[in-house]
Amino acid sequence: MAITRRKFLGWMGAAGAGVTVGKSAQAASNKHFTGYPDSMGVLHDIARCVGCRSCEAACNTVNQLPPPEASFKDLTVLDRKRRTTPAEYTVVNRFDATGAGSKPVYRKNQCNHCLEPACASVCFVKAFSKSKEGAVIYDASVCVGCRYCMIACPFEIPTYEYDKALAPRVRKCTMCHPRVQEGKLPGCVESCPTEALTFGKRDDLLKIARERMRKEPDKYIDHIYGEQEMGGTNWLYISNVPFKELGMREDLGVTPAPALTAGALGAVPIVVGLWPVLLTGIYAISQRKDKVAAEEQAVAVEAAQNATKDAAAAELKKTLEMKEKEKETAINMAVKKALEEAAKAQEEAAQAEEGAQAQDAAAPAEDATPEARDDKDAKQTEEDS
Repeated sequence: MAITRRKFLGWMGAAGAGVTVGKSAQAASNKHFTGYPDSMGVLHDIARCVGCRSCEAACNTVNQLPPPEASFKDLTVLDRKRRTTPAEYTVVNRFDATGAGSKPVYRKNQCNHCLEPACASVCFVKAFSKSKEGAVIYDASVCVGCRYCMIACPFEIPTYEYDKALAPRVRKCTMCHPRVQEGKLPGCVESCPTEALTFGKRDDLLKIARERMRKEPDKYIDHIYGEQEMGGTNWLYISNVPFKELGMREDLGVTPAPALTAGALGAVPIVVGLWPVLLTGIYAISQRKDKVAAEEQAVAVEAAQNATKDAAAAELKKTLEMKEKEKETAINMAVKKALEEAAKAQEEAAQAEEGAQAQDAAAPAEDATPEARDDKDAKQTEEDS
């Protein structure tokens, strides 16, 4: 990605401001944030999910994502384990969990919207932030593409638009934040036909989850995933099989991400002070890289054009040779036909001449002279009289 002068200067200004706020950032990272009051969330009841992929289709429509290669009604995609992509904010996976016998179990995977997001704790330009509604939202306008968020996320959710060279972005579920602000349900929740997804205040969702587990203790595992993991999340899960059988990490503990990164963030003032020097180097390298890339592209284009010209010339030569051969064949066939017709006419003339000669040879010899014909006529007259 090319670095413009405007973006470079913006980084310089952000780096200078970061030196003055480093200590406050460190202090904030040591304080556990328990979430905004009345923040919203989603409860995913895995026992109710049937793997219909309706949530995927709704997410695609609401977020205006590119259409998938296969229809959302094609359930053969469940034969392989999938993860989120820039074009798929949520995916459903099937698990043949032993805890549920022979019946398959389905789990929807998307951003869990941590109360204290790891992605936000490592982002030095604050491209990620926790909204009061509960969603972790992203501001592409300030993102510098460092992708620390992808490394930090314990759930491996953020993805990157590697195929967009000019303006790549980090992509993930937004819990349909714009819709929630309008008082609407997230697209996936609204489309779920089995009510495996429930939207509401996080505190209320915890009560609903506990009530379901109380009523059917033999059906559910006695654990609400996301209540404490990594300090808590706004996306919660209850399940009829152990979470480890669904590919969900059980080694995260209850410590929020910022507390784990507090030591690293304490060095932010020193590191940020070096950013102008580092960014200058990055800018110079980027410019050199762009120049080399442009030169390589020009060479590649020229080589492609030459290859195209050579291929066109070879094809033209082949076509001309073929046409010449066809012309030669046509001439040879015409000459052969003319010779055959001439030979046939000559043969017919010879046969006609031979017939005439045979007829002449069969005529009486006395008829050959006028005197003989006169004697014959006289004799015939005498016989008649």
